[in-house]
Formats: sequence, C-alpha cells, structure tokens
Amino acid sequence: MADFQALQQKYAPVVDMIKKFEPYGAKFVGSDLVGEQYHLVAQVPSQVVLERVWDIIKQVDPQYADLKHEISNTGGQDGSYTIQSGDNLSKVSELFYGHANKYDEIAKANHLADANKIQVGQILDIPLIKS
Repeated sequence: MADFQALQQKYAPVVDMIKKFEPYGAKFVGSDLVGEQYHLVAQVPSQVVLERVWDIIKQVDPQYADLKHEISNTGGQDGSYTIQSGDNLSKVSELFYGHANKYDEIAKANHLADANKIQVGQILDIPLIKS
C-alpha cells in the first residue's frame, strides 16, 4: 500500500507552485490516495501557469508514475499579471517561466520599448512560450 504522507511530501513542491498562483486564479482543490497514486486536483488560470506546474512535476519525478492528476486550465493560453511595487520583468519572468531571462518575451508581448519602464498597477499579458 502506498504511503499517502510520503507521496504528499514528495509532491509538496507542485502543490506549493499551484498555491503560489492562487492570487492569479489558481485553485488547489485537494489531494488523496487513489490506489497506489497521489491524486491531485487543481485548477489553473492559463496554459502558461499549467506549463509552470508541469515543470515542477517533472523536476519532482520525470516519470510521475505515482501521480494521478486532474489539473484543469480554466482560462486561455496566455496569462496576465498586474505589476506590484518592487516588481521588474525579470521577477515576473521567474514567477511564470522559472527563468528570469525570459523578460524580453514579456516586453515584446506587451510592446514595451524599454523593459525597465513598467508601472505599479500596469496589467501585462504573459505569453505562452514554446520551448
């Protein structure tokens, strides 16, 4: 019999990532044990966020054979983000892509001539980037 607590601990980084996106519309619905698999149910607001969650799943276990997932995308492909005090595009890039160096993609998607000129309250489109 699978150990639910061990699986819960193993997949904690995935749940943490989903919860990190709760302010943007993600929702961790719950988890339980289904047979020998950790069953994770969640909703994410865009394909961009779904890709970020999948990056974490693959980091935790590239095979994820002990994971049964129901992670649904409730939005479209691209995401959005409202600039907060202290933000820069590198920080936003790190959040959505796991890499600070994708800031230029965000700047291009938002037609920003200067990636350093963003304002608190500004809403940015966060594009889905195909690797």
